[in-house]
Amino acid sequence: MAKNTPEGRKGAVNGRTQFLDVNSAHWVKRDAGTGENLGTKADHKPYKGVAKEPDGRRR
Repeated sequence: MAKNTPEGRKGAVNGRTQFLDVNSAHWVKRDAGTGENLGTKADHKPYKGVAKEPDGRRR
């Protein structure tokens, strides 16, 4: 489980992936279990600690 500490985030966020929306060029966070889109970043930078799709860690 990811933990926010005074030094910053430790570990990866479980159960979430992110992908780059080609239409808007924003990063979208997705629930890995249901496939539901959870949120879109306002800036064009990826989320910290969230795996990018396609994700080789989860099969």
